Amino acid sequence: MVRKEFVVEEVTRIMKDVTSVRNIGIIAHVHHGKTTLTDSLLAKAGLIPRSSAGDVLYTNYEAIEKDRRMTIKSAYISLGFTYEDKDYIINLIDTPGHVDFGGHVTRAMRAVDGVVLVVDPVEGVMPQTETVLRQALKERAKPVLFVNKVDRLLNELRLTPEQTQERLAALIGDINRMIEQYSPEEFADKWKVSVEGGSVCFGSAMKRWAISVRMMKQKNVSFKQVFDYTAAGDEAKLQDIAPIEDAILSMVVEHLPSPKEAQKYRVPIMWHGDMSSVDGQAMANTDANAKANMVTFGVAYDQHSGEVIITRIFSGTVKKGMEFYVSGRTNKQRVQQVALYMGPDRIIVDEVPAGNIAALIGLKDLSIGDTVSENQIEAFESITHYSKPVVTKAIEAKDSRDMTKLIEALRILSKEDATLKVEISQETGEHLISGIGELHLDVIETKIRDEFKVPIITSEPIVVYNETISGKAGPVMGKSPNKHSRFFVTVEPLPEKTLAAMDEGKIREGKPKGQLAIDAFIEAGLDRPTAKGVVDVCNRNIMVDATHGVQYLNEVMELLIDGFEQAVKDGPLAREKCAGVMVSIVDATIHEDPVHRGPAQIIPAIRNAIYAAMLSAGITLVEPKQNFTISIPQDNMSDVISFLQGKRGQIVTVNQERAEVTIVAKLPVAETLKSFSNDLRGLTQGRAVWYTEFAGYDKLPGELQNKVVRDIRVRKGQPPEPPKPEQFLD
Repeated sequence: MVRKEFVVEEVTRIMKDVTSVRNIGIIAHVHHGKTTLTDSLLAKAGLIPRSSAGDVLYTNYEAIEKDRRMTIKSAYISLGFTYEDKDYIINLIDTPGHVDFGGHVTRAMRAVDGVVLVVDPVEGVMPQTETVLRQALKERAKPVLFVNKVDRLLNELRLTPEQTQERLAALIGDINRMIEQYSPEEFADKWKVSVEGGSVCFGSAMKRWAISVRMMKQKNVSFKQVFDYTAAGDEAKLQDIAPIEDAILSMVVEHLPSPKEAQKYRVPIMWHGDMSSVDGQAMANTDANAKANMVTFGVAYDQHSGEVIITRIFSGTVKKGMEFYVSGRTNKQRVQQVALYMGPDRIIVDEVPAGNIAALIGLKDLSIGDTVSENQIEAFESITHYSKPVVTKAIEAKDSRDMTKLIEALRILSKEDATLKVEISQETGEHLISGIGELHLDVIETKIRDEFKVPIITSEPIVVYNETISGKAGPVMGKSPNKHSRFFVTVEPLPEKTLAAMDEGKIREGKPKGQLAIDAFIEAGLDRPTAKGVVDVCNRNIMVDATHGVQYLNEVMELLIDGFEQAVKDGPLAREKCAGVMVSIVDATIHEDPVHRGPAQIIPAIRNAIYAAMLSAGITLVEPKQNFTISIPQDNMSDVISFLQGKRGQIVTVNQERAEVTIVAKLPVAETLKSFSNDLRGLTQGRAVWYTEFAGYDKLPGELQNKVVRDIRVRKGQPPEPPKPEQFLD
């Protein structure tokens, strides 16, 4: 086997030629074969023996991943290859497939220029297949397709060669329809995958073979021969004529773009600065000799080195000792080490040039999506996660002496995983952790116990609801406690189009800046005066300054924003977060003396006005829902449909293929906790297989509203009865 040190030497030499670099992600639905495929590429690069490829699952290097045989976090590795007498670098990210860890996929897509989409042809396009492809296309990462496990079509479904080809053609058609739907308009046709064009491979990652049209011509072999070898189980022959690493490598090199090509169309979408500026041109042209500009898409923790920042470098060359600005801060920070990831290993190198992925040590307190640059530049667009944390648990250390260790563990884990939310309950002082699902939180708990060695106690899962309004209200007047300042506010529901733009990342959290932000609001359904008046976006709510000529308003605007954010993060009905509310300040009377308009006066005035207006407008809870795709034997269909409907489930589709039925149902998250899994398995004698996907929020049925609100308020130490508007209008 080739020594790792030699591989790294070769990698650092080759990566200086940016046309020889490919930044790719392996993406798929859970258990469709991403990590197994990655093993064969590692074997080709000399990092593991070819004989163990598919068994070792090298990039599942954490103990919890090995135990569960599942990718839980993205793994990064830089591989050197020779293809047709030219050396290439593939900076590869093996991503998770389970929906609970989809945030890792979202972040990885910021770093890559292309993806290998892996699909099991028996299961076909599953919910997470569509989700990860949509994420890739949103970040303008070009796809190629590897249809894995084709032997299942023969051995399990007993299809003929003709039926196999029909099945594969239909699958490619489904993928291309999604590419056309989710791609940027200029790439909708160009990026479709094609067997004839060479951007599709078929094979078996476990059996280590794959074939494409290009390889068929090279090896003078037909599809029927491949079918016959597969039917006969002649794996050795298939590995000899069609080694998987050669098929995938040629497809990646020939059909996925280098950074030199990709950054020309990716940077203008991700970065909203002046593309004609020196830094803009440097990033568009992947100029390694320019000032360095990069984006943080990963944060890892090392017990010896502390935080490790994983970045995609868009321009310049990063070396030890260089100093950088971090978006939103005025002081520079110094890089102490520059490294490349080789799966579990981090290898120190002298430098990493533009177009590549690097690990940096020495930069402190960075978050996912931060812009790191030698010059102070406009920040890159924030990374928008598709799935939201909808399940919460209270967590505490078994021994109070371990509380400091627990707080540090939670700080590190929330840095590494931006979809994990950690809060302290103001009512009880408990630490609350919120994740995408029960499995997500289960993994976090396991890491705290096993990796950080902190024994913990956790509560039963709690559903995260949102508060919203059904109508308009106001103007409502809020007075400062000293009665010297008054603010008049109105509230109304945000248009659905605006909420959708927030979910898609077209409207960013925080204080909007410049004409681009105004244009985004107008495109999302707001009229021009309202769009120009937006002063803050928080938790899918917006605050608008709709006043005219109010004295001293600018001087207290920061405090008004603080009060607005407090109100929407802790709503009046059940102290849950608010969503979909537009708050407009329509008039104000503000005391001329700054002494009488400090935080203790302004923040309660605006917060109470918002609370009273929301309660007057008709406030309700909305609950998170998930789409369940459930595969069951035909005999269990009626029982499972009845079971789902008993859980307040809405049956979306029912499809039958032979003796198997696939049901897609939309269920409230509250109905899927506790015994749901056991009940469904028991109902089907363990034969049900299901996958979930976040499906947004829907209004809680009226008959459940009062009970749920009272339960939440009691749990949070509040009086059971929700307040009336008058309580905030003293």
